[in-house]
Amino acid sequence: MKHIRTGLLAGAAALAISAMGVSAENLPRGDAAALGFDTEQLAVMDKTFGALVDKGMTPGAIIMLIRDGQIAHLSTMGNRTPDGEPMTEDTIFRIYSMTKPITTVAAMMLVEEGRLILSAPVATYLPAYKDLTVATGEKDAEGNPVTRPANGTMTVLDLMRHTSGLTYGFFGAGPAREAYNAAGVSSQDNTGIEQANLLATLPLEHDPGTTWEYSRSTDVLGAVVEAVSGQTLEKFMTARIFEPLGMTDTAFYVDDEADHARIAEPFEDQAKIGDRGVFDPRVRKPNQSGGGGLMSTVHDYSKFAQMMLNGGELNGTRLLSPKSVQLMTSDHTGNIKPGKYYLPGPGYGFGLGYAVRMEDGNAPSYGTDGEFNWGGAAGTAYITDPEEELIALLMIQSPANRGPLRVIFRNLFYPTIAESRAED
Repeated sequence: MKHIRTGLLAGAAALAISAMGVSAENLPRGDAAALGFDTEQLAVMDKTFGALVDKGMTPGAIIMLIRDGQIAHLSTMGNRTPDGEPMTEDTIFRIYSMTKPITTVAAMMLVEEGRLILSAPVATYLPAYKDLTVATGEKDAEGNPVTRPANGTMTVLDLMRHTSGLTYGFFGAGPAREAYNAAGVSSQDNTGIEQANLLATLPLEHDPGTTWEYSRSTDVLGAVVEAVSGQTLEKFMTARIFEPLGMTDTAFYVDDEADHARIAEPFEDQAKIGDRGVFDPRVRKPNQSGGGGLMSTVHDYSKFAQMMLNGGELNGTRLLSPKSVQLMTSDHTGNIKPGKYYLPGPGYGFGLGYAVRMEDGNAPSYGTDGEFNWGGAAGTAYITDPEEELIALLMIQSPANRGPLRVIFRNLFYPTIAESRAED
């Protein structure tokens, strides 16, 4: 099989800590067998997924498995771009909705500081959200959506758990979604606050607090962070999350031309997200999407993921309290009904920024009660299993094939566990 390199390295060199926090060094490498993995099954995983790469389902891929804070397995497959160099560990990916957990952490940091209240109306921070309307499902003679006043109040908690009543315009149908597209909500020429204020003038798809519907909620949450902090979302995240964790390659745009060659690209016929192609991170635009705009690397994201698994801390640098992480990774849906597209799937609830597994069974996938995860529209995937003390990361750029590739990834990495911590 071509272009596959696997890391099963011994040793656990400690991360250095500087006066400003964790250094830019990556998580330490560990021995896969000593960490409870079946090395033969790891080879099967790489061979099987590598064959999908060779088949053309994505130009390339990176798989990383982390246990006990150590990189137990790291493999790179295929190419960074359709006609480019082989995939490398420092490749930069559009992580799309894997931005959402990071934005939620940023907001939770403000909650811990007493500057943001989960139960507060969004209008407390963004006044445009005071009087909202809901699309009735009908249209007037001019083709505009018929609306009525919204019942209930949209809260910050609603933004975090996708129960705000907002939706997305790039997939699905309905008057609210059509209104988003007609108004140009997705334009990268709008700042986060401008986009949020525009959304407030358009009809909701549901009454706030009633329905789980995947939406631009986290984009609006990013605007709330900007309004409360007085900083752009990128500046807040850089100062409060990226620099402290040593996430040196994570940002909304790749400004340095020297790094442009490291950006992964999909095959042209696999690049559509709805009716749109992937965004160009080489050209800086005003928009900093809290719901899906970040670029990152597997090593950078592994630091964020390990911080969350550690209960808000990485190697002496604490971003959140353990209770905040517990709140984020617990189910918050309760009796809230699922909308048109319940993306967490069977067996999963939804916390604050994450899908949360409710029990070991009753889901058509491997997993453990308490596992939390989310992925990105271009195919990246992030899964944390606290019972197994495991983090699994998949980095690809293949919007068209993200569904099957993520399912296969989960089916491949869970059987590599030879010693289950959940059975202890």
